[in-house]
Amino acid sequence: MKLAFSTLGCPDWTFEEIYATAKDLGLQGIEVRGIGKEMYAPLIKPFLPANIEDTKNMLKRTGLQVSMLTSSACLGNSCEDTEKYIAETKAYIDLAHILKTPFIRVLCSKNPEPDTEIDFELLASLYSSICEYGESRGVTPLIETNGKLAESSLMHSFLKSVKSSNNGVLWDIHHPYRYFGETPEQTIKNLGDKIKYLHVKDSIIKDGKVQYRMMGYGDVPIFDAIRLLKTKGYEGYVALEWVKRWNPDLEEPGIALPHFVNFMKYL
Repeated sequence: MKLAFSTLGCPDWTFEEIYATAKDLGLQGIEVRGIGKEMYAPLIKPFLPANIEDTKNMLKRTGLQVSMLTSSACLGNSCEDTEKYIAETKAYIDLAHILKTPFIRVLCSKNPEPDTEIDFELLASLYSSICEYGESRGVTPLIETNGKLAESSLMHSFLKSVKSSNNGVLWDIHHPYRYFGETPEQTIKNLGDKIKYLHVKDSIIKDGKVQYRMMGYGDVPIFDAIRLLKTKGYEGYVALEWVKRWNPDLEEPGIALPHFVNFMKYL
């Protein structure tokens, strides 16, 4: 398995600080979900046309890969601006193609909790179209186990309605467990080789609310999930999604990222 971290965990860092830390920690990937104040990946300074070749050369020298471009596109609600989200996914795919990044991320709904109704017919149509767009560019759009699609049996059924074979799942281990009580065995049984990327984060429930914890200090069955995937031959990325951008009181990235690397050494 390869290790990465999402830039959600270090919202105040420059790209130079991000890749230097990834290199120093011996990681293989950087998942881009905003850098500094810019959340839209095609407008992030290192990825602008004037700078992108230097960025690619730097990544090559350091042996790092942008493992995923994590879009904010939510494709399952007809009340949302679907044209805007489709344009976003295509721009992310085009940038991923230039960077030789294998994946972008899309969502069925904004919230990780399964509290938003989904138009599954619309979702299947939009997701199929962007999967087809990505295929010729060597990029696979992955749909995350969030919202109602954190229920892996529903995700399994949904994927059958997707017309393009260039599809896959970003398994955020936290969500099926936390919101549907799924065991890793259940999730893997339902999704199997459709799992192409992992998000890991730990948490507890306190006073009825999710409170995030550093790896191993919560009750999410991360060890079990990763060990089971390893027995199935999974060799993709395991990315820490330390959501400090949305939760500024969480531990600083200089603490959380080395802890993640040390935690993973026990697997």
